[in-house]
Amino acid sequence: MVIYLNGRNQILKLEELFEGTLSTSAVYPREVVKRALDNNAAAIVLVHNHPSGNSTPSQDDLAITKKLKEATQSIDVSVHDHLIIAGNDVYSFADHGIL
Repeated sequence: MVIYLNGRNQILKLEELFEGTLSTSAVYPREVVKRALDNNAAAIVLVHNHPSGNSTPSQDDLAITKKLKEATQSIDVSVHDHLIIAGNDVYSFADHGIL
């Protein structure tokens, strides 16, 4: 899911862009950039779930977050956070200093 924010960090739109399987999901930075521009977003928050119940980010989570941050920086859109939801646990990349 992507949450699009305006320049005052107000929510413009929430959108499910990609749907995965139990253990994997394909995420395309190009599509995230396109949708951020379509929604006139100044910033985004990325959100996905871990059905396993373990909110710790995987190496794939870390890699795609880095790619998305680089891609959106090129169009002056900030990635404010990437949240992983796992049951009642939430892991925030921003809170852990990853973003």
